[in-house]
Amino acid sequence: MNLYQKKIERIKNMKGFVLKRDFSYGSISFLCLAIFLALGAVLQLSLYPYTHLEAIVSVSAATFVAALAVAIFPIWAVVMALVLMLWVGIVGGLSIYLYPITLLSTLGLLLSACFQLVYHWDKVLVLRLGKFHMVRGPGLFFLIPLVDRIAEFIDMRIRATDFSAEKTLTKDTVPVHVDALSFWMIWDAKRAILEVEDYTEAVILSAQTALRDSIGKHPLSSLLSGREELGREIQQALDAKTNPWGVSILSVEITDIIIPKELENSLSKQAQAEREKESRIILGAAEVEIAKKFTEASAQYASDPIALQLRSMNMIYEGIRQNNSMMLMPASILDHMDFGSVMGTAAMQKVEELTHTQSKTDEGDTEK
Repeated sequence: MNLYQKKIERIKNMKGFVLKRDFSYGSISFLCLAIFLALGAVLQLSLYPYTHLEAIVSVSAATFVAALAVAIFPIWAVVMALVLMLWVGIVGGLSIYLYPITLLSTLGLLLSACFQLVYHWDKVLVLRLGKFHMVRGPGLFFLIPLVDRIAEFIDMRIRATDFSAEKTLTKDTVPVHVDALSFWMIWDAKRAILEVEDYTEAVILSAQTALRDSIGKHPLSSLLSGREELGREIQQALDAKTNPWGVSILSVEITDIIIPKELENSLSKQAQAEREKESRIILGAAEVEIAKKFTEASAQYASDPIALQLRSMNMIYEGIRQNNSMMLMPASILDHMDFGSVMGTAAMQKVEELTHTQSKTDEGDTEK
């Protein structure tokens, strides 16, 4: 490998050979050419009725072959070269009396390249004698032969372009790989062609630069938690740069952030520690609330010993019922609960309720 090849390999984004075209040769052009060939055949038979049909077919076939060459190489120089070749080949090689059909066929080949059809979503920049003339489209329009040429067909629809930044350091010096997606469109076709050589490549390279700059301004935690803010920051910076080119950046979305595998475990442990911390805080808050409730309950039980004894008995009953077994308790606890007093008090209340009910019944019978 020589030094020249090494130098070429070091040049990034180097373009390959791209054929420049002066016009577009499509179905409308072929239809126009067919009309001129039909008129040429009629004119030829009108002037020279004894012309052989084989000669007319040969001229038409040669013209269509020339049209296919023009469709592949849509350049005015190619058109003029083919016109001269047709005149020399037909008039000079076949017969000079074929000049009527040769004249209309070559004229049709030249004029058919002038009819241009632009689709609804396209714009066309027309140059006249090498200078900007106008922006045309959509629809059908006519070019002046050899004078006008089309600089480029420009798609005015919204485009989606993906780009990335590899091994870019964050503010806290963590290498990350970030993938992003930008939505953009051309709002001024004239600026997009005249102000920048290749607007698509310029947008991609500018987007990569803006992405790297934004990554370097934020720590890793900010990148992971604020993707939308990062996308808006890149969109604003990129739109300010591309707006003079006639390009508008609609939005930028961060699709993926890849961190080194060494940091994945540490970040996972950190997230787990944060979750444990939050759970402990919640548990501590619950303990505080429970303690407050216990304090309120103790104050209530202190003023009402019978309620405390009933609560103790209820707890013992619930424990025996849930375990479905016997419960052994020290006698001192039972003495402290004073079951006899509690049961006696409960029995006296029950007797009072029955006496009160019986007295109401007797009063009702007496009235009757």
